Amino acid sequence: MTATHPIAATVAELMPRAKSELAELVAFQSVADPAQFPRSECEAAANWCADALRAEGFEDVALLDTPDGTQSVYGFLPGPEGAPTVLLYAHYDVQPPLGVDKWVSPPFELTERDGRWYGRGAADCKGGFLMHLLALRALKANGGVPVSVKVIAEGSEEQGTGGLERYAEAHPQLLAADTIVIGDTGNFRVGLPTVTATLRGMTMLRVTLDTLEGNLHSGQFGGAAPDALAAMIQLLASLRGPDGSTTVDGLTADGTWGGLQYPQDEFRGDAKVRDGVELIGTGTVADRIWARPAVTVVGIDCPPVVGATPSVQAGARAQISLRVPPGQDAAEATKLLTAHLHAHAPWGAKVEVEQVGQGQPFQADTASPAYTSMADAMRVAYPGQEMQTSGMGGSIPLCSTLATLYPDSEILLIGLSEPEAQIHAVNESVSPEELERLSVAEALFLVNYAESKKA
Repeated sequence: MTATHPIAATVAELMPRAKSELAELVAFQSVADPAQFPRSECEAAANWCADALRAEGFEDVALLDTPDGTQSVYGFLPGPEGAPTVLLYAHYDVQPPLGVDKWVSPPFELTERDGRWYGRGAADCKGGFLMHLLALRALKANGGVPVSVKVIAEGSEEQGTGGLERYAEAHPQLLAADTIVIGDTGNFRVGLPTVTATLRGMTMLRVTLDTLEGNLHSGQFGGAAPDALAAMIQLLASLRGPDGSTTVDGLTADGTWGGLQYPQDEFRGDAKVRDGVELIGTGTVADRIWARPAVTVVGIDCPPVVGATPSVQAGARAQISLRVPPGQDAAEATKLLTAHLHAHAPWGAKVEVEQVGQGQPFQADTASPAYTSMADAMRVAYPGQEMQTSGMGGSIPLCSTLATLYPDSEILLIGLSEPEAQIHAVNESVSPEELERLSVAEALFLVNYAESKKA
């Protein structure tokens, strides 16, 4: 990036430090699930974030003990008298690495390769926290931060357990701000500045199905004894139509997306769909991933192939994610999905459904003054490019909570999770050029936004 603007020049000078710090933060195995990784890893990452805020002069820095047993990091940096307040959000918890043997380099060791920095959380969303730090440091080096800033780094976003949402509801003034910048989405393409206007909500259910008091010999009992694993397969299959569309009884699935479109060939490349394999669903790709519900079986408990015995299974368990588009209520979707699972269980199988996570969808007001300030900032950070507006199929449950708590606040969503980042997958990475450009954009946005409030 050509560093012609003073803030851009400063961010460019800060990038080596940012890489070193991101390496330190990525090294923490901060998966917010003590069944998979020690709680101490999350605690260490939280303390790292808190120390970074203190080093930048933040006041009231605190580790907030949220109701789900995790910690979110908070800090406040006062600005000039009468200046607006901007809340900057990121999360330091990450998805488990999964398929560690398929990572080219260790998932918790930041590794530069082919112009990108690889590591779990590099883009989602430890890089987002560094983006905020870079923007603030650049402003401090060029006349000061023109707004009051609150930073919140969530500790359990990836688990969807709602700790920070519940904490914010119990302490409604803590995160109050004129504008909120959520640093957890991404550009539509590397080099194409994008704000995210919508997010799908989600519900996560765990379904347990039982048919027998214990496993049975498949030769002696198979053919008449109700096989719980077969019942589970049939039940899960009921959640999709022949074309792969989501088919939950009573759930509307015909929404359309009228904004930026996602060409099928580009989507196939981004998703790495194998030759000859069809996409699922109907409508445009944008309809399917931004405007319609999508069910996914994210886990299933069953005997592994290695060591399997010729047995009729007595029980099975699966975890199901349902993405819920704007305009639909996640709580109502949860009820419909639960009812569907009970209604479609074959052979009278006993079904229990447990909710393990939920978040509402979100839709931003893109006509707000903050969006004008961001568009102007991105025009400088990305010379020759105009800001685009897209949807995002993923969920950030906190967004809807903040929108409810602070209906007069403007909410913008930006971030580092462009398609090449491969977040949640093996070999997650971040583009250092995107980190640099978006840090410049965020810094300039804060300048523009402060000026707009003076007018």
